[in-house]
Amino acid sequence: MPKTPNAPNSAANEIPANAVLVKTPADILHPYRGTPVEDLLAYHNLGADFRDHPKPELLIGTCMDYRVAFRLPKDFAFIIRAGGANTHGLEFHISAAVANGVKTICVIGHDQCAMCGVSSRKDSIVAGLVEHGGWEASTATSHFDECAPNADIKNLENFVRSEVKRLSKRYPSVLVAPLLYSVQNRLLYQLELA
Repeated sequence: MPKTPNAPNSAANEIPANAVLVKTPADILHPYRGTPVEDLLAYHNLGADFRDHPKPELLIGTCMDYRVAFRLPKDFAFIIRAGGANTHGLEFHISAAVANGVKTICVIGHDQCAMCGVSSRKDSIVAGLVEHGGWEASTATSHFDECAPNADIKNLENFVRSEVKRLSKRYPSVLVAPLLYSVQNRLLYQLELA
């Protein structure tokens, strides 16, 4: 599987050793059992048969990366995609799902994410906007300087955990689970709740 262009290859951008891969139902962590998180893990990792879902039970916040794809039944989940699974600024969209009865959110980051360390790739991004976007170099530079600091992820696990903490505080009655997706094996990994 090819890496995203310009994605850094460092330990901060890989699946950490403490992440728990689900290979059997027994691997599903106790806080997630009996919840839509368990269903997600069973559908995606274990190939469980799809059940009917009359309405969405889960909101997934994940990256826009084309390599991140989930095996899910129809009507099971809302999905919000944003670079790096960064849902800052998308709170009203999340609120709409919660107001619709969703009681579970999964924040799913992934390895080899181009948003990890994006601030260090200013020259290539500015050049790409000039070449492919038709921008002037000064406009592309200003755009990068304004936006990159809020988009940059320093450490995959830490960022996912910080999103979970932020969303848990905002929606105290909602289970918010930190998960990771491997673009290498296309499987989901669990992180323990903090």
